[in-house]
This record gives sequence, C-alpha cells and structure tokens, in this order.
Amino acid sequence: MSRRLFCSLGPTCYRISLEKEIFKRKIKNLFDGCKFAKERRDTALGNIVKSHSSVLVRRLNGVDIRLQENKVTNIELACKKINGLIIHPGETFSYWETCGRPTKRKGYKEGLMICHSGMSSGIGGGLCQMGNMIHWLVLNSPLTVTELHHHSDALFPDERRRVPFGTGTSICYNRVDYRFQNTTDQDVQLLVWCENGDLCGELRSEREFPERYRLVEEDHHFQQEGDKFYRVSKVYRLVIDRASGETIRKELILDNHSEVMYDYSLIPAEQIRDA
Repeated sequence: MSRRLFCSLGPTCYRISLEKEIFKRKIKNLFDGCKFAKERRDTALGNIVKSHSSVLVRRLNGVDIRLQENKVTNIELACKKINGLIIHPGETFSYWETCGRPTKRKGYKEGLMICHSGMSSGIGGGLCQMGNMIHWLVLNSPLTVTELHHHSDALFPDERRRVPFGTGTSICYNRVDYRFQNTTDQDVQLLVWCENGDLCGELRSEREFPERYRLVEEDHHFQQEGDKFYRVSKVYRLVIDRASGETIRKELILDNHSEVMYDYSLIPAEQIRDA
C-alpha cells in the first residue's frame, strides 16, 4: 500500500508542509548569489521600451464578481511596492522579493486564485495579472527571463484579449516566483499603476536599445482529442533591427497545447479544427 504524503493528511499538515517550502525558498535566496533589485526612484527614466494596459475587472462566467473587485485592491498594493523600481545591470527582479508576502494584515483581500489547474480563492488572489503585465513588458525587451511558470490550461474564454494566448505567468508566494535579470549595459525601470479600470505598465530605460520586438501567434485553433478540447498555437518573438526595420530572427517562445477547462459551448465554432 502506498504511503500518503504528509501534506495530504489534513489542513494543518498541509499548512506545515507549505511553510516548510516557503522557508526552504528563503534560505535558497540567501545563498544562491542572486543580487535582487531594491532601489526605487520617483523620477522616470527617459526612454519607454514598452507600455501596456489590461482590464482589471472582467465578467468571468461562474466567478464571483467580488473576487474580481478584491483583486483591484491587491494589485493596487503591489503597485506601491513595484512602481519606480530600478533594475541595474546584473541585478534580478523577483516578484516576491519586491512585494513580500501578501497577508490580510497588510490589507490584501480574498481574490481569485488558480490552483492545481482549477479556480479557488485566497488572500492576495489576482496578483497573477501583475505578473502577466511585467512578463509582457519583458518579452518586448532584451532582458532575460530567469524564472517563469506558465499556466498549463486554458481556464477562461477570451474577453478583450490583446496579447497572444499563453504569454502569462503563474506566481504563488514564494515558491512560484517570476524573475528576470538585467543583462544589458544600462538601468531599466518598471512603472505600474491603476487608472480608469486598467492596470497600466511601462518598462523604461536610459536610452533606446538597438532592437525592438514583436510577438505573434500563429496557427491558433481548438481541437478535440477524445472527449476533451485543447487550445493550440505557436507564439513567436520577432527581433527587429531598429535602424533598418528588418527582422533579424524569429524565436519560438511558446508551443501551446492547453486543455480547455471552461464550458465547451463558449469555444467559437469557426476556430475548431480536426486534430
């Protein structure tokens, strides 16, 4: 007979296991030699590398709107920690080293969370949207992603989606982090704020980089495999020489094959193909 995991013996055992993993990550952070970005400035660097905005409150089928509204509070608190952060050459941005642990005492509320390929709720829920924002800015730059955890499933239908599917990231304090390193020769800066119902973000630098970037999604469709549907596509990053406008290279950054976890009736019929 197989032995049950300690974390599966009940809520208390799960909590003990969770705290053990959080402590292990803290110790690892102390000794892995990574230099985390700490400096924040009130003044913005002069060059905008990339800007973006995303809707904060979405009407998601079957999701309590209260969780979406609470998410706004959570993201506003995260903005206060991140906005103005300078990442010097050689430094690493860590979401959780910057924001710290989201707790009720700090003002965080219960929001929507994604756990084990499903939806739940918890204190600090909804902060993935901030991770998605930062990752999108970084994808449009020469910065180097050093830790990334993709959502493995298609959990919601599109609603005013403006970026290729699958280009987001999961975060969960502090074991599941989002990190990037400034591998360039100049300072970069993150600006994030909430305005008119949107989360807004900018990645800034001291001067223009010689290349610009564009992400494209190709061969997007849904396909049925057995009794399940999957969302399929490939996402490429085009690296473009700023002076000539010519594409220097085309990089495959994501090969999506994600199980659809929402009502199949919401899949557009014209986007379904045979496997």
